[in-house]
Amino acid sequence: MSLNTRPWRTTLWVITAVSALGLIASAFDPDLRVPFTVAQIAFVLLHGARRYGWNGIAVFVVAGLIISNIMENLSIGTGFPFGNYHYTGGGKIFEVPWFIGPFYLATGYLAWIVATRLLGDVHRGSPWLTTIGTPVIAAFTMTAWDLAVDPTAATIQQRWIWEDGGGYFGVPLVNFLGWTLTVYLFVQVFALYLRSRGPEPVAGSGLAGDPAGDRTGDLQAIGLYGLTSLAFFVGYFTNEHTTVTDATGAVWNTADIYETSALVAVYGMVLFTLLALLRIAQRARV
Repeated sequence: MSLNTRPWRTTLWVITAVSALGLIASAFDPDLRVPFTVAQIAFVLLHGARRYGWNGIAVFVVAGLIISNIMENLSIGTGFPFGNYHYTGGGKIFEVPWFIGPFYLATGYLAWIVATRLLGDVHRGSPWLTTIGTPVIAAFTMTAWDLAVDPTAATIQQRWIWEDGGGYFGVPLVNFLGWTLTVYLFVQVFALYLRSRGPEPVAGSGLAGDPAGDRTGDLQAIGLYGLTSLAFFVGYFTNEHTTVTDATGAVWNTADIYETSALVAVYGMVLFTLLALLRIAQRARV
């Protein structure tokens, strides 16, 4: 059955709605973030298959899971590329919790779609500027999310511990550089696949092979990326304001962390979202 039939389109809208509700709910209860990530993975698979074909989205998933897990375990063992840290809790693949890989996929794919709207999608025979440039933008777009999430998740919630601390509310600069590198690596693998074996662009189809024409699908993905920033505003307005101590003994005011996360979300994630939406509106008028 074609991925452009009514049942498939309806299914994608249902998954989009469930993912959106999950993002809203997890903004008020962070413990809901992991189960609702499953819905986002379903969105990634179906949206990605419609846009790039099943082989294409399989490359994205496999590259994302393998490269992110290798880089995370490498850093836990050596300090490169994120710095010295360790995860708390169980359910790990080697030293990394099982849900970290799906987080990379869920948010990474949304960041990829944003990047394709800002610079251009990658298809068979794409120019090298697009083939390399779009992964770079996607990596920065996803790191904008980590800029907002890491101080809260690490320093306040202590889901992972930065052993040497850091100037950004207990998080080191090298962590964000490592994020950008890791995301770039797996989306670059994906882009190289698309350039060599991905779908051909087919004008006006709006399906795999003509992602630029699928405005509705892109609005779904970009909207979900924008909704991901909601948690940081909810945290700023609703969480208790106290102090927290990181692994090095530095004391941080949680009110400052929540406010900074919201500020970074506005001028990082919301900015990327608005730019992508404006590009869609701009091209719709051409």
